[in-house]
Amino acid sequence: MSQRDYYQVLSVSRDASESELKKAYRQLALKYHPDKNPGDHTAEDKFKEAAEAYEVLKDPEKRKIYDQFGHEGLKGRGFSGFKGFDDIFSSFGDVFQDFFGGGGGSGQQTGADLRLDVTISFTEAAFGVERKVDITRHCNCSTCNGSGAKPGTSPKVCGTCRGTGQVVRTQGFFSMASPCHACQGQGQVVEHRCSECYGEGRVPEKKKINVTVPAGVDDGSRLRLRGEGEAGPAGAPPGDLYVFIHVEAHDLFHREGYDLFCRLNLSYSQAALGAEIEVPLLDDKTKVVTVKAGTQSGEMMRILGAGIPHVRGHGRGDQIIQMTVETPKKLNKQQRKLFQELAEIDGKPVKETLKGYFQKLKL
Repeated sequence: MSQRDYYQVLSVSRDASESELKKAYRQLALKYHPDKNPGDHTAEDKFKEAAEAYEVLKDPEKRKIYDQFGHEGLKGRGFSGFKGFDDIFSSFGDVFQDFFGGGGGSGQQTGADLRLDVTISFTEAAFGVERKVDITRHCNCSTCNGSGAKPGTSPKVCGTCRGTGQVVRTQGFFSMASPCHACQGQGQVVEHRCSECYGEGRVPEKKKINVTVPAGVDDGSRLRLRGEGEAGPAGAPPGDLYVFIHVEAHDLFHREGYDLFCRLNLSYSQAALGAEIEVPLLDDKTKVVTVKAGTQSGEMMRILGAGIPHVRGHGRGDQIIQMTVETPKKLNKQQRKLFQELAEIDGKPVKETLKGYFQKLKL
């Protein structure tokens, strides 16, 4: 299979949301499905290619690896795609059920996923942090245990779809299935509603959740908390909670990958003569570095292992110090005198004609 960019395969932007990814994949899956394109090997390849792209991009961890290291990064972590159509259908049954008749009616569709945005400091992102957050979601009604029916009664099989949760319409050479309008795809109807949830089977609740942010996350990272989303209909499993991480900027440092960058301002004398200077590290410690004599503006110095910790891995990036030689804007009398003497010693007078300057260049 060709190794096209997964975002190009699905025709989505690199910051596409999960719902945008799913919508794009559904469209391609419908277009290139084997049942609609019998014997068309090109369509089969596109069908598999779209499934592989969706499998990676819908998973926050795989997506992060792919964004950083591409296809080779995924291969290095054991991802090899799907072996056949059966793997695809078993993995994405919820994607196909709306238009190919799979799933539905059994009450096993999960609840909706939720999104939560959390802002943390630069240092918290580097070393990890735990946060307690409040969320509002729907949980199963304790009075009816999520059935929606009045205690002592039970839901009845839907007479419209006969309990399948779907109605099937034939169009051309294939059948299209859609959720049953009478039971909203549940396959059951509630005749006597629970007085607590009014037949919904779910009630709103406020809950505190502990969010563990691992060390090394970057701005825009997403964490998935399984089972912390909305409760599923009729007692079905809950959805997931996706936590989007926003990292505040730091006054001194910025990161590129796992490397940490900062700037060190040097005076002319420090740059010319060399110096021992104490520089701050991200963990509130300091380290004395040796600035060599003759250092030029823009030169870099690297402190190994003082950068950002690797997410779910070992080791850290480096801290990279960029030297900047500062030109003084104001001089006192003594400083001005010393600079004038230095200019004379260097043979570069402060006042020099343009003609004299070009004559020196010809020598």
